[in-house]
Amino acid sequence: MAKSLQEKLQEKKFVVTVEVDPPKGADPWDTYEKIRPLAKVVDAVNIADSPMARMKMSPIALAHLVQNTMGLETIFHLTCRDRNILGLQSELLGAYAMGVRNILAITGDSPKKGDHPNAKGVFEVNSIGLIEVAGKLNNGFDNEGNPLEDKTDFFIGAVLNPTAPNIEVELKRVEKKIESGVNFFQTQPVFDVKQLEEFMNKAHNIKVPIIYGLMPLKSLKLAHYLNKNVNGIHVPDRLIKRLEDKGREAGIEIARELYEEMKTMVHGVHIFPMGDPSMAKSFLGE
Repeated sequence: MAKSLQEKLQEKKFVVTVEVDPPKGADPWDTYEKIRPLAKVVDAVNIADSPMARMKMSPIALAHLVQNTMGLETIFHLTCRDRNILGLQSELLGAYAMGVRNILAITGDSPKKGDHPNAKGVFEVNSIGLIEVAGKLNNGFDNEGNPLEDKTDFFIGAVLNPTAPNIEVELKRVEKKIESGVNFFQTQPVFDVKQLEEFMNKAHNIKVPIIYGLMPLKSLKLAHYLNKNVNGIHVPDRLIKRLEDKGREAGIEIARELYEEMKTMVHGVHIFPMGDPSMAKSFLGE
């Protein structure tokens, strides 16, 4: 029997995860086709929860379908944007019953940023509150302390940013998340190994596994967008120059180089393919 993501991380095996968005529709087939080429080269696939507040298929439903149809382990994202405490607990219990056991707890984007700007954001708790809710379910109790008939055993993940403007503040949030019940982290993308090393030196006391983000740069436009619009993420000038010279080809080369370096340094790599899984396949190999 194949080992789970949790077992691999606990045994300090290097893992690869990849993130995909659910479809904006009722048919999962196109999403299966995007995932299929990666099924033999990744350990798990993250299923986002209406990312950027743009309405998509339920990540829990899709995660269940992917596991049952493709035999590939999943990590479902769950945001605090769309559900109150009752709804979050119901979703979690339903996910566990369907065999979806890995969760990434996220606060979520404001609906004002998405395709339903008039929708009301709930945000009864933030990601730390959601982690605590999942931890209570793992201990056999609901959020009010009432006993469950059957407890859960979620492998609880959270997000961190190793390139945040204020690393000390970020590390304090990381500590709080661990105290609340986090079992692993996945990070925002890293584009500079030196910056990664600096973060790892400051974060040496973190005892839970960290899967570091890697985003293949499919275009110069994407690199400029990240630098301009995403706080805490910086694509260095030397990589910008390579993209100017060779475009997508340079993006694949850069991703391959980062991947090979990161493999020697970290617990795992989390790939953001930005809707183009073929780029990930090009440097992950068979």
